[in-house]
Amino acid sequence: MDWKLFVTTFATVFMAELGDKTQLATLTFASSSQSKWAVFIGSALALVLTSAIAVLVGEAASKLIPPNVLKRIAAGAFVVIGVWMFWKG
Repeated sequence: MDWKLFVTTFATVFMAELGDKTQLATLTFASSSQSKWAVFIGSALALVLTSAIAVLVGEAASKLIPPNVLKRIAAGAFVVIGVWMFWKG
């Protein structure tokens, strides 16, 4: 296993998920639920499934588009979203 890639991926996704709408939705479900484990398992499985989809789509896309171009597209999308959020509000 590539431990550097593992740690980088974990840290990036962990930081990106803190305080986002998914975490806030999970917090809301947990605060109004009798079954905290159902909320935890449901949200954890949802994150695992969306991550699996991203890995499969990323693998397929890398066969059609060079990885450095994919990185630039992702970076550009983050910049556009950041600028949009900055100006919007």
